Formats: sequence, structure tokens, C-alpha cells
Amino acid sequence: MSAQRPVFFVSDGTGITAETIGTSLLTQFPDVAFATQRLPFIDTESKARQAAQRVRETGERIGLRPIIVNTVVDSAISAALAESGALMMDVFAPFILPLETELGSMRRPSVGRAHSMTDYDKYETRINATNYALSHDDGVAPHYEEADVILVGVSRSGKTPTCLYLALHFGVSAANYPLTEEDLEGGELPRRLRLHRHKLFGLTIDPVRLHQIRQQRRPDSRYAKLETCQREVQAAEALFRQENLPSLSTTHTSIEEIASKVMSHFNIDRHLF
Repeated sequence: MSAQRPVFFVSDGTGITAETIGTSLLTQFPDVAFATQRLPFIDTESKARQAAQRVRETGERIGLRPIIVNTVVDSAISAALAESGALMMDVFAPFILPLETELGSMRRPSVGRAHSMTDYDKYETRINATNYALSHDDGVAPHYEEADVILVGVSRSGKTPTCLYLALHFGVSAANYPLTEEDLEGGELPRRLRLHRHKLFGLTIDPVRLHQIRQQRRPDSRYAKLETCQREVQAAEALFRQENLPSLSTTHTSIEEIASKVMSHFNIDRHLF
């Protein structure tokens, strides 16, 4: 097995932006294996030198030049990171000069500034939506009047992480309901969902992938058997067709893509950052 190219997402903040953009870039190279790590809060030259040493040692151990996807704004910190010998990819660099030219103003970098631009009303919206998602996870407390979206699907089809992503990033109140064997044998929407069918969105998944996921959670159980996964997925997809529900396979789809398609279907347009 060939070695995996080491990739580090480095930021003076949480590193979420570097990781999101970097991961999108890496997916364009499906024939290359990557081993990724996020290094957040690299906001001093001292921390940068420690990070550079870690990156350099990783490259030497594996025998491949590392890649750094970097959203650090301080040039001295970036210079310290570059001592690692890694390929440096500054996420902001391609945009700075065109913006300076267009705006007629030079940038004034400040470590952490992007992460201090907090609108507390929007922050509260995200927190409330997250609490809603957590309290309405897996059919718990099924009070769906306040829901923007209700994700429906068999167990382990990606409902919970999608709900939390929708809440954390967009303030969407997303609940989810797991279709049990009893629900699927009935061949119709569970009674508690019927009044809210206009909020429903189905998630499905390849049975083999579902078997792999469930096997990790509950090895060799009836729940994890391939036959069980095949039967449940087939029944769920039949239900989605019968009820004319919008649906999406999560097998090869990222959480970001799932959330985007769900929001697009329901015409939800929110920007909280």
C-alpha cells in the first residue's frame, strides 16, 4: 500500500475554513491518498515553529513532501510555517491583490479578526437550532411544529450529522426521524409524520455501505447484517416513492452537499457567517 500524502490544515483560528476549502481541493484528486490533520489556533511565531517542526518530521518519516493549506493572516507566522519545507497553499493569497485594487485600500491583517466578527443574534439562532436538533434527534420528543426540516431515513443513513450541520452553520431547525422495521412493514408514513409531510426529506444509502457502518457500531448483530440493510433500504426507498417525498443518497455525498441540497429544495436561504 502506497504512503498517504500528509496534508495539514493550519489556521490562527479554528481551522474550519482551511479544512473545508482544503478538503474540497483534495477531492479533485481521487487517485491520490491523503492523510489530513487540522492544526488550529497557530497564532504566534512560537506556535508556528512548533507546527513547522511537526510538519517537517511527518514528511521525513513518510518520505513525502507535506502540504499545508493555510488561512493564517500574519506574514511572519506564515513564514515560520514555510520553514517546514511543505508546499504552502495560502487560501487568501489569490484574492487579496484583486480586492486591494478594486477597493483602493490595502489590507490590514489582524490575527483572529475574522473570528471576532460575531453577530450575537445570529449566534443565538445557531445555538437554538443546535439545541433543537439535539432534542429532536432519532425521533426523540417529536414535536415538529417548529421544525424547518425533518430528515427521514433508516438508522445510520446520515440524518444526525446533517441536522447538526444545518443547525450549526445555518441556524436551520432540523429534526430527524429513524424509520424502524415496524414503520417500514406498515408501508406508509408513520402517523406522527403525516401532518408535517411538507417538511420531510428522505435520506437513503447503499446497503453495502450501511452494512459497513452498522458493523462498526454493533458487530455481527442482526441490525448490521447485509440482508437487514438491504431489506430496510429497499422498503425506505419504496416508501419515499409512494409518498412522493424528495430524497437523496448519502453514499458518496458529503454532509455539506446534503445540507445544500436540502436547503435548496426547501428554498432556505440563510447566511449566518
